[in-house]
Amino acid sequence: MDLWHLLSSFPSAIPTVLLAVLLVYWLLSMIGLVDMGDAIDLDLDVDAGHAAHEGHSVPALAGYLVALGLGGVPLSVAASVLMFFTWLGTVLLHQYVLAWLPGAPLRIGGGIAALLFSAALAVPLAARVLRPLRGLFVKHAARANASLVGLDCMIVTRYVDRRFGRAEVGAHGASINIRVWSDVPNGLARHSKAIIVAYDEATRQYEVQAATDAI
Repeated sequence: MDLWHLLSSFPSAIPTVLLAVLLVYWLLSMIGLVDMGDAIDLDLDVDAGHAAHEGHSVPALAGYLVALGLGGVPLSVAASVLMFFTWLGTVLLHQYVLAWLPGAPLRIGGGIAALLFSAALAVPLAARVLRPLRGLFVKHAARANASLVGLDCMIVTRYVDRRFGRAEVGAHGASINIRVWSDVPNGLARHSKAIIVAYDEATRQYEVQAATDAI
């Protein structure tokens, strides 16, 4: 059986078309017409049953893929790897098994079985391939500097003026040492409690006020 006839006949034609669609998607993403960043990330901590009911936050398909061990990567990546192994298994079975079956009904039934078997076999193979790739798609959500505005802090320097001052502020269970300033006179000294009221992006300093003055 020649390659064109193999890929264009049942059952190989089905995964071939789907794989071609995915290849077009990746081509469009490479030239910038499709943003890969818009792909749905599969969260490993998402419960599959919960995802099926909360369709507005995690699509049902994503929940199923997480349950199958294909989480931790964008949906487009998981679907591409899964479809590749499905295509590969179907083509091999078509070439070396189905082509030798006598009669069209038997070949159709065998084709359906080959598709189902290849899809089932593709799941553990794709999960094994994707597992070491999960670290490439981890998102680290760092807290923005401006998000500290409004929090309490404690002065750690002897005084604070318009050019000098440091303070500690608690964020996510950790203590962060920041540069602060304030108009003088202000009464701020070591161990004084203050409130962060603004952040200057140019100087990377926080304006603070004594806690009693900010109330």
